[in-house]
Amino acid sequence: MSFSTKKLGDLGERIAIDYLKKKGYRILAKNYVPQFADLGKTEIDIIAQKEKIITFIEVKTLARNLNSTFLPQDKVDFLKQKKIIKAAEFYLLEKKLFGRPWQIDVIALKIDSNSQKAKIWHLENVVSES
Repeated sequence: MSFSTKKLGDLGERIAIDYLKKKGYRILAKNYVPQFADLGKTEIDIIAQKEKIITFIEVKTLARNLNSTFLPQDKVDFLKQKKIIKAAEFYLLEKKLFGRPWQIDVIALKIDSNSQKAKIWHLENVVSES
């Protein structure tokens, strides 16, 4: 079975949300796009909270052989990180969450299109406010 890029991304986000909920996160928003920011197509896939920390999560999903050496998180380069930081700052400003601790995580998934099994990596605090 093969996936379109959009279907694969949607599946990855659903798996990531289930994973986060099982880990005790509360989902605050999905597919957040800052309204007044000039950030191009920048979107934060998932915004969640655990304890007092707001976490902005980029989800990267690949349908590949699970033994492949390329990792989905390799797609979150410096430019993408900067855009996520700006979008996160807009979210905090919009929601009046001044001074709240926050971080950026990456959830990377590789889905084997034959077996439908996923390997998941949760990389925490890859870019933080400090």
